[in-house]
This record gives sequence, structure tokens and C-alpha cells, in this order.
Amino acid sequence: IIIMGFLDNFFPEPEGANPQKREARSTLRWASLFLGELRDGLTMINMQSAFLIVSKGYSEKQAGVLFFIFGMSQFLFQTPAGYLYDYSNSKIAWLSAAAVGTTLLTVFTAGFASPEGGNLKLMILVKFLQGAITAFIPPGLNSITQGIVGAKGMTSQVSVNEMMNHMGTAIIVLVGSLLGVWLYPDLGILFIVSPIACAGFLVFLNRINPDDIDHNEARGLTKEDEDNKASTKNATNSSEYVAPDEEGAVVKTAGSGKDHISNQPSFNFGWDASSVFKTSAATNLKADSPLRVLRDPTLLIFLLIVFLFHMSNGTVLPLVMQTLAIGSGRQGILLSGLCIIVAQIFMVMSANICGTYSGKYGRKGIFLIGLFSVPVRCLILTFLARMKGEESASFGLGCVILATQILDGVGAGVFGTMYILVTSDIAGGTGRFSMTLGLTSAAMSIGGTVSGYLGEALAQDLGYAQAYFILMFLSLIPALGYLLVMPETLPALAHPKSNPAIATIHEGDETEGAPSSSY
Repeated sequence: IIIMGFLDNFFPEPEGANPQKREARSTLRWASLFLGELRDGLTMINMQSAFLIVSKGYSEKQAGVLFFIFGMSQFLFQTPAGYLYDYSNSKIAWLSAAAVGTTLLTVFTAGFASPEGGNLKLMILVKFLQGAITAFIPPGLNSITQGIVGAKGMTSQVSVNEMMNHMGTAIIVLVGSLLGVWLYPDLGILFIVSPIACAGFLVFLNRINPDDIDHNEARGLTKEDEDNKASTKNATNSSEYVAPDEEGAVVKTAGSGKDHISNQPSFNFGWDASSVFKTSAATNLKADSPLRVLRDPTLLIFLLIVFLFHMSNGTVLPLVMQTLAIGSGRQGILLSGLCIIVAQIFMVMSANICGTYSGKYGRKGIFLIGLFSVPVRCLILTFLARMKGEESASFGLGCVILATQILDGVGAGVFGTMYILVTSDIAGGTGRFSMTLGLTSAAMSIGGTVSGYLGEALAQDLGYAQAYFILMFLSLIPALGYLLVMPETLPALAHPKSNPAIATIHEGDETEGAPSSSY
């Protein structure tokens, strides 16, 4: 407790943070630390791939099939998961259940996978279930985060969450790697770190007071312009809301500066309709319908870029781990585990930079650094894989290959923080933040799914060097696309003078067919 209190002093408070929620923000940070490898399931999937190939004799294509099924399942369930979090006020319970479910399936894989894919069909079912369950984790964490700190505090808090995620992952993987070296070649027991991390996550997550989560902020229903904040501070129509009463709606109190809105969104899916959050007779707040959100061209461009980035980048880490692990015994297991640790350390630094500068100088420039780091990394790996050839890597060459994970820390670290912030920018005022985050997470999943099988197939059929070379060209597409097509989304830079004080749609104010968001 003393150490936690000491470290809390090093984290900046989010902009406009409510002092009464300081404990909730601190608890959220430490929950993020233990969430680490559980967050999207990919760390455990990468470790499982190395485990199945090295210890269970799986082929690259068999491991790729499991990666493909896992990613497809995430793709199918992430948008519904985001919509669920927009609808539900039981966010903590849903997130807790998802963490427990994915942990149990990780342990099941380690304990019951048969040699050489003897029960591959069962493992396919397990990965499908695990992908579906982990789909509920990213939108859950970020919905709770936005509900605690609000849209204005997201830049700082998401950066801190990501830093803690990466530190937690590095610690967990380090412990698992040391266990793997000690127990080689029987690596199944290293996955004991997963339930330990899950237990820590549940302890901290359930210490968050549900009353500290503003479910309307969590949905992204309100949006306030900094330039007009002072002039609207005492206005009747304020962006600060109190929780609804037990019946879901209460009458606005005169002079309170707070709108009281219901906690149940509409299930309207129409193209032009919005979902009305009923309030008093004088005021209605509306959330955009799901199909209307999909009409935003900036969102569609971003979804395509997210998909292409993960299609080219998702498989690089498992290929690097396999390059180091296959045929290298204990040394290979140690170096393959260090791949994740080195990357996570630099992801912590990248997340900190994103939180410090993206709110001042915009999202686009920092995002481009992360995107262009991938083709540089793949080009270097192409040369190193050709130097290695078919032989096991020497310790010196293995260390050089390991050093390329610094670029992974830059690319994935920047992307992991910035895609949440860009999604929050795009979803501002729509009331559909979690659903929009589900869409971008689904694009990540389907991209990673295609990447997982594509990379393993290329490595098995053409060799690792050729696989890296092809991935280099694929990774240039999203980087150039973001440079040439994607606009700046930070509200202060995108619309420095034109944003309304509160970008909510009031009944009768909407022009027929006009989009509710200016992004």
C-alpha cells in the first residue's frame, strides 16, 4: 500500500479531474497493471503459439489456424460487446466475468492441448470461445475509464492505463519466461501467471465504487469545448450530469446546472433516427443510432487503416518469437520471452509520450511515427533472417533480432494508446463511444486474424525472411493512408473555434440527414 501511494504521486491527474474520484482513478491504474496480458488476449496467444510449436509439436499452420479462429471470434463479438457496455450500467460485473473466462481458457489450453495437434478441433473451439470472451475486455476497461474521468481526461488517463498495462505484461511475461527456462521443455506450467494476474485484477477492479462511473460520460454522450467552458460553466444546460434515480429518470432541478437523463439507450437502428435519452419535458439528449455512426467517413477511413495496420503487424511478434525459439533450446525460450518484455518496456515509454504530447500537438504526427516504425522493423528483420538462414540463431545474432523489438514497442505502444484517443475524438457527442471502440477493436481483430494465418503460412511455405519482406510492403499501406487521407481528430486542432459548448442533439434542432458529429 505504501509503494502504491508513493507511485501514485508520479501519475498526472487528468484534465478537469473530479477530486472526489481520485481514489477511483488510482484503483483503475492498478487494475490496469494486473489486466496486462488479459487485456486483449494477444500476449497469451503469442506465448501459447510458441508453447504449442515448441512443446506440443504443432506446425506453424496449425498455430496459425488457432490464431485465425481467435481473431475471427473477437471480430464477431467486439462490436456487440461495445454496444452492450453502452447499454449496461453493470460494467464492472461484465469486465470481471470476461477476465475470469479468458483466464480459465488459457489454463485449459496449457493443460489439455495434445501433441502435434491431436485434439485440434477442441482447441479451435476453445480459441473461438476465448476470442469471444476477450472481446468484452477492451471496451469494458475504456468505458469505465471514460465514465470516471470524462472525455477531457481520456488523453492522460488512457496513457496511464496503457503504461500500467505494458508494465504488468512485462512483469508477467518475465516471470513466465523464467519458469519456461527452468522447466524446459515442459512449458505448460508457465501459464500459472495468468490466474495470478487475474486475481490481482479482480481485487482492484471491484474496489472501484460504481457510483464513481458516470454512465453518460462513459457512452460519450456529452462533449464540451474548452474555449466555451468558462461561458457555459453556470449555464442551465451543463455537461455535468448526476446519476439517474432508481427509476432511470428524474426531473431537472432548476438552477442546478445538471441534466438528469435515463440510463437506458434506445435500440433504434435507423439510418436517420437518433436514440432519445428521455429527460424532462424541456430537454432531450439523443445518442446517434448505430447505423448513423457508421456513416461517418472519418470513422470508415480509420477502420480501414486499423485493419491494414494489424494485418501487417499482428503476426510479426509471433514470427520473431518463433525465429528465436525454434531449435535453440532454453536460450531460445528465454530470448522469445524477452521479445515481449523488451517491447512492453518501450510501450510504456511510448504511452507516456502519447499522453504528454498528443493533447498538445495533435494525434496525427505521433500516430504516424508508430505506423512507419513497422515497415522499418520488417526491413531490418528481413536482413537478419537471411543472415540466420536455416540454422539456429547464435546468441549474438539472437540479441540483435531481439533488439528489433524496440521498434515493436514504438509501433504497438503508440498505436495502443492513440487508437483509443482517436476513437474517443470521433465518437464525441454521439453517445456511442463503447460501440465505436468495439468497431475499431473489431477491425483490429480481423486484421490480426488475417495476419496470423498469412504470416504463419508465408513462413512455412516461403521462409521467415521472405515473410518479413512481404509484411514490410503491406505495412506501408496504412502508414501512407493515414498520412494522406486521415484528418487530425483532436477537437482543439480540428475545430479550434467552431465547436459548440455541448455537442448534444436536442429535439427539433437536427437538420434532416445531417450527421451529428462533425468528424
